[in-house]
Amino acid sequence: MKNRYKILVIEDEVHINNLLCALMDANGYQALAAHSCEEGNLMFASHRPDLVILDLGLPDRDGMQFLEEIRKDSLVPIIVLSARTDEKDKVLALNVGANDYVTKPFGSRELVARVGSALRTASHRAENGMRPGGKFKSRGLIIDYDARYVTIDGEEIRLTQTEYNIVALLSEHAGKMLTYDTIITEIWGYKDAGSTKKLQVNMANIRKKLGAQPGKQNYIINELGVGYRMSEGDDQM
Repeated sequence: MKNRYKILVIEDEVHINNLLCALMDANGYQALAAHSCEEGNLMFASHRPDLVILDLGLPDRDGMQFLEEIRKDSLVPIIVLSARTDEKDKVLALNVGANDYVTKPFGSRELVARVGSALRTASHRAENGMRPGGKFKSRGLIIDYDARYVTIDGEEIRLTQTEYNIVALLSEHAGKMLTYDTIITEIWGYKDAGSTKKLQVNMANIRKKLGAQPGKQNYIINELGVGYRMSEGDDQM
């Protein structure tokens, strides 16, 4: 089972929102719908989408405010989809932190291509030492980044989307200890009173699924009170 990217669509016009969600679903993504800034903020906090398609002309607040708020603590890709064609609006949105700007009316193929491009860029950011794609392998464990698919000795390991994101993050920094705070910020974008416990619960499930055993050479090492480290990958990959 592949883990589908979650796309949050924030658009107040119902027919356009429905169209965008159907387009995302048809192309293998999991679409989430919001119709205002407030609803978008709630959906973003509860679902932690992999990408946001954002309209600017929303009924409660300007979409630019949503963009500014999200950029305070998250690097999730945001594609602005707006009827505003003035160059100054495009420049402002990009300067505030939008990854792309598409004007209405839009071409379905072009939008899908832009979504795919933004996700690929965000998933494997070169400046953070992340692999540009392909696979990670370590002693029978294989992570196919493009397919979001994990196997051990050829058998699929069924992970939730959050579990997969954690495993991929650790593998992208294989051999390095990532602190709790680093993982929490990268995966959820924020930290609250229950964040460490939430991470520990997810990690316990992950390590169980990966066959962790006391005293064995496990794929993920837990340093209590500090963080987690993925064992280094095989050189041939």
